[in-house]
Amino acid sequence: MTVLNSHIMVLAGEPSGDVHGSDLVAAMKQCDPSLEFCGIGGPCLADAGVDLFFSIDHLSAMGLTEVIRQLGPIKKAFDLFRQQLRVVNPDLLILIDYPGFNLKAAKYARTHSKTKIFYYIPPKVWAWKKSRLVQIRQTVDHAGLIFPFEEKLYKKAGIPATYVGNPLMDRYPYLPARSFKTTSTVSDPWIIGLLPGSRKNEIQNLLDLMLTAGEKIHRHDPHVRFLVSAADAIPLEMIEKKMGARQNSALFQVVPGFPRQIFDQADMLIAASGTITLEAALCRIPTVIVYKMSPFTFRVAKAVVKVKYAGLANIIVNKPVMPELLQTDATADNICHTALDMLDNLPEYRQKLFLVRQLLGSPGAAKRAAKTALDLIHQAKKSGNQTNRCLTNNNKPY
Repeated sequence: MTVLNSHIMVLAGEPSGDVHGSDLVAAMKQCDPSLEFCGIGGPCLADAGVDLFFSIDHLSAMGLTEVIRQLGPIKKAFDLFRQQLRVVNPDLLILIDYPGFNLKAAKYARTHSKTKIFYYIPPKVWAWKKSRLVQIRQTVDHAGLIFPFEEKLYKKAGIPATYVGNPLMDRYPYLPARSFKTTSTVSDPWIIGLLPGSRKNEIQNLLDLMLTAGEKIHRHDPHVRFLVSAADAIPLEMIEKKMGARQNSALFQVVPGFPRQIFDQADMLIAASGTITLEAALCRIPTVIVYKMSPFTFRVAKAVVKVKYAGLANIIVNKPVMPELLQTDATADNICHTALDMLDNLPEYRQKLFLVRQLLGSPGAAKRAAKTALDLIHQAKKSGNQTNRCLTNNNKPY
C-alpha cells in the first residue's frame, strides 16, 4: 500500500507513547517506505525516523500540581505544533495518549486544517472524564482502541473506532521462556525489580520510598537483591545520587534503559502504577503496585476517577491480581510486608496473571493501527482528487 508524497505528524507526550508510536511508525513504513514523519516524541520515535520538533524530556508529568509546574514547556510545545501544522500541512495527524495536550491539538487541527486525525490509544474515558467523548466525536476521524471493553463505549458515543489489539501484545507475543525458582540461597538470591517510573516527579516521590522498603525487606530476608530501573527519560545521575546516599548501596544495581533485562531476571517487582505493570502481567511477573502524588492531585483523582483499581491488569481482569499500595498506604513498612507475602506465594500470584493475556487477544496492534492510519490517508487523497477533478470539469470550455 503506497501513498505517494504523504507526510504524517505524530504527537506523543510520554515515554510509553513514544514506544508505542515507534512501533506504529515502523509498521506504516513497512507498508510504505516513502512516508515522511515529524512530531513530538522521544528517543524511540527519533530512532524510528521521526523528525522531532520537540522532545518529551520537558513534557512528562502526571497530576495537577506537577503539570502546573510545566506550563511553560507545554505552551512552547503547543506553539511549535501550531507552527509545524501550518508549515508541513500533514496528510494525517496521529495522536498517541497524552489527552490533556492531544485533545487540544485535535481541536486546533480540526478548525485550522483539513488534516485527517487518528487517535491511537485515546483517553481512558471509562476511568474518568467521560465527557471527553463529545470532543473526540467532534474532532477525531477514527480512534484506535487498545482495550476490548472500549469498543462498546465508543460505538454508543457514535465515534468511528476499532479495537486494534493491545500494543503490549506485540512486545510480548509469547510467554517468556524462563524458569522461576521456588526458594532463595546465598548464591541464588531473590531478585526484586524496583521500577520507580519514567517521570522525574515519580522518581522524586517513589525511589527513596522503594529503596527504604528494599532495605527493610533485606533485613527480613538477607537472600535478596534489587535491580533498579533507570528509564531513558531520567538522568542517570538523579538515580545514582539517591542510591549513593544509602548505607547498604551494594544491595541495589542500576539497570539503564527499557527494563526488559529486569523482567528476564526478577522474581517479582515493586513498580509505579502505569503501563509497565501491564507488561509485567504479560510476562507473569508478580508485582506490587505503588504510587504517590501530591495530596491535592490525589484528592481530585479520588473524586473523579470511576474505576476500582489503579493497575491496568487489575482493571482488565476486574479483580486485584496485583496488590496496590496508593498514597497514604504507600509506606515502606506496607511495601515490605506485601513483598514478603508475595515472595512466600509466588506461584499463586503468577497463576492469577494468565487471564490478563487471554482477555487482551492476539498480537498485531501496530499493524492493524497502521492499516487504519493508511486508510485515512487514502480517504483524504481520494477526497482531494475528486474535488480537484470537479473543479477541472467545471472549468472546461464546453
